Amino acid sequence: MAGRDTLEGYRDRRDFSRTPEPQGEQDAAGAHPRFVIQKHDATTLHYDFRLEVDGVLKSWAVPKGPSMSPKEKRLAVPTEDHPLDYADFEGVIPEGSYGAGTVLVWDRGTYRNLTEKEGKAVGVAEALRRGHVSFRLEGEKLRGGYALTRFRTGKGEAWLLVKMDDAEADPDRNPVGTEPRSVVSGRTLEEIGGGRAE
Repeated sequence: MAGRDTLEGYRDRRDFSRTPEPQGEQDAAGAHPRFVIQKHDATTLHYDFRLEVDGVLKSWAVPKGPSMSPKEKRLAVPTEDHPLDYADFEGVIPEGSYGAGTVLVWDRGTYRNLTEKEGKAVGVAEALRRGHVSFRLEGEKLRGGYALTRFRTGKGEAWLLVKMDDAEADPDRNPVGTEPRSVVSGRTLEEIGGGRAE
């Protein structure tokens, strides 16, 4: 599978005898590339933004979560590639494990690459290598265009996640604050963490 070797960092950080996270056995990609945003209550609460690219989920930790306003730039810190079946993961990573805390699937869907250079399409993997990718999300909570742009910091590489100014842009809508529940189970972080279904 393309991308199989890039999961080494993911597997090296985890003891699968302790964590319920998937080991990454799913090889088949769907007809349309997927995205998932997982709300993760680890050391600090953040949102893990993941795009399916070449057989893995390219991943960024977004501390404040995505915005619907084109004027708001959200920091996105790259993390290790995750396996495709991580897109369905919801549960509790036990104490003492890498990323310990509760995870819920906050949004999911498919996306379409919009990246172009001089009028020609640029593949997502190549766009990420160059440091800028544009895409359209078709999710349950988020829809419309977004862009990820890399920049350098004193601590290394980081990215900015920004909503494009399109028909779906809505500065008055704040789904991070108003729509806390999982799109899979309908539960909150607290309900998942306590094992209580709604």
